[in-house]
Amino acid sequence: MIRQIFVGLVTEGPTDNRFLESVVKRTFENIAFECKHDVDTYIRIINVKKVSLNFVEYIEAASKAGMSEIGVMALGVHTDADRDTYEERIKNKIEPVRDHLAKLADDEYCKLITPIIPVRMIEAWMLADKQLLREEIGTDMSDNELGINKDPEMIADPKAVIERAIKIATAHLPKRRQRLSIAELYSAIGTKIEIESLLQLTSYRKFQEEVRETYRALNYM
Repeated sequence: MIRQIFVGLVTEGPTDNRFLESVVKRTFENIAFECKHDVDTYIRIINVKKVSLNFVEYIEAASKAGMSEIGVMALGVHTDADRDTYEERIKNKIEPVRDHLAKLADDEYCKLITPIIPVRMIEAWMLADKQLLREEIGTDMSDNELGINKDPEMIADPKAVIERAIKIATAHLPKRRQRLSIAELYSAIGTKIEIESLLQLTSYRKFQEEVRETYRALNYM
């Protein structure tokens, strides 16, 4: 028997959507092989206005929109850890959301939350495959030359590191050709990066386990 899972995805911003849409879909699909039945996976980015909303209100709005749009069964919620540890982010962000949603109507809100919490920020996951990053930048310079030779989860500001790498790699080009920006990399890297590369990162492995918990909650595993 084939089962289905409809997953909503809500992130901190549009660039996060570009990177995470493919990564989240492929992660759910890969973990689905561990389930008791075949599972067809559907991912929908949930767009709601977050202006003037705090985090709990924002996820509440996304939860309701996801149910209304396609009847999402789980809601992937992205929040960068920033200066928090993974556990602190769960306690300070995810648990208040779960507690709040638990009080709302079952038929109007998706209450099954799957946290997606990169260490520092999503750009750390983009650094999991440095060869791919170099290819997308279009350079044969080394990791050392580009300044990307550290453990991605030990870098305080991975976005700044990528931006600096782009600048170094394109410094020799005429100014009219120095137009590559980090914004152009999110979708390409998100689509092409291998799960095996992401598995080097502790925070990604924790996301995988959250996906397993989601399937368990649905009694698919």
